[in-house]
Amino acid sequence: MGAHLKALLAQDRVIKVFALGQLCHPKLVEMAAWSGGFDAVWFDQEHVGLTVPQIEEAARAARGCGLDSFVRLAATDYATVMRALEAGAGGIMAAMVRSVCQVEELLSWAKFHPRGRRGVNGSGVDGRYGTLSLPEYLRRANDETIVGVQIEHRDAVEEVEKIAALPDLDFLFIGPADLSQSMGVPGQWDHPHLWQAIERVARAARASRIPWAILPPSAEHARRCVEMGCRMLSLGLDVWAFNLGLQAFKERFAEFFVQTPPRS
Repeated sequence: MGAHLKALLAQDRVIKVFALGQLCHPKLVEMAAWSGGFDAVWFDQEHVGLTVPQIEEAARAARGCGLDSFVRLAATDYATVMRALEAGAGGIMAAMVRSVCQVEELLSWAKFHPRGRRGVNGSGVDGRYGTLSLPEYLRRANDETIVGVQIEHRDAVEEVEKIAALPDLDFLFIGPADLSQSMGVPGQWDHPHLWQAIERVARAARASRIPWAILPPSAEHARRCVEMGCRMLSLGLDVWAFNLGLQAFKERFAEFFVQTPPRS
């Protein structure tokens, strides 16, 4: 189910993805798809705690609109990873990765034999509700499932060369907010130490021929990252989009939002 995104990641182009969390709903997935320009959507289970049914419905809407999807999650246990995949998401992205050992464990949870030890259950969406033969189910899942990790802690940066070199990892995703926090410069997007960390991730990705992504705080920041080799930009989040929409309406109807002094 992540085959299309896998193919895009193999191309020399910039992929655009949209995130849904607090307002994750199938209709918003459809709206993002039909707005045009996005290649995939991702669902934030890390900060929102999306349920399996929510992921199922959002992933179903994405498939219906021709978009791939993946779930950001705190990959602390096998069940969390497996259930997102069986719910029909095209892949998963692990948040707050700190070491190459964590990433190797993540891959073992997300992949079947011979790469991993994921439990076999072809009765879910990813097994076409039991209509695939077991060999075909295992092959498709291993070939098509997207696995990414977030490089958003200084510990991960220190091991990023080893992480990037792991077989079957599909992309690295920089989280600049948490990364800057872990480096003691929270929110200082142009701090030299943060850019040095981003450059190190870019070098490691280039050496291992693996794409890297980022959630950029501005267009200027995104432009610089693309020049450094970034091939996936996470542009927009449901809550941000709603807030921008509210602001746009207030500006369009500014005369009705003018503060008037209270009557005495």
